[in-house]
Amino acid sequence: MKNQKVESGNVLFLTHAAVIAALYVVLTFLANALGLANGNIQVRFSEALTVLPFFTPAAIPGLYIGCLLANILTGCALPDIIFGPLATLIGALGTWLLRRHSKWLAPIPPILANAVVVPLVLLYGYGIRPLWFSVVTVTIGEVISCGVFGMVLLFALSKYRRQLFPEQDSVTK
Repeated sequence: MKNQKVESGNVLFLTHAAVIAALYVVLTFLANALGLANGNIQVRFSEALTVLPFFTPAAIPGLYIGCLLANILTGCALPDIIFGPLATLIGALGTWLLRRHSKWLAPIPPILANAVVVPLVLLYGYGIRPLWFSVVTVTIGEVISCGVFGMVLLFALSKYRRQLFPEQDSVTK
């Protein structure tokens, strides 16, 4: 019986990670079609998903793989393919680590990780200058994506967290 429970938990974890990765790719393609996914000014709708580690650790690999696939499939430069997903991974880990403190902290790690990493990727991967301007525009885009859209998503999913993420202890904050 215990093996069956562990096995179903693993299947649920993998399913959550795969769905999150797929959603990240689709939402990035949507933003890319609207000219918002790449370049100096970025508002990736997919970055709203970076609050999902608040609910489940499956979001951590899901976001990393989703960002990696999205960057490959949208034709990003190699530094973006390598370091963009790493910024997303760092942000996802930070959100997971802060989940017990306050839901209001959920978007902070991805905003900070991307505000530091992405401008450097834009500079060294695409030659976009000046660096300070990229820091400002990427941070604004992340505040919109993670801070606004992400928090709307977090509050919308909070009502259904027990149904959507049953393997996790309930988050009370």
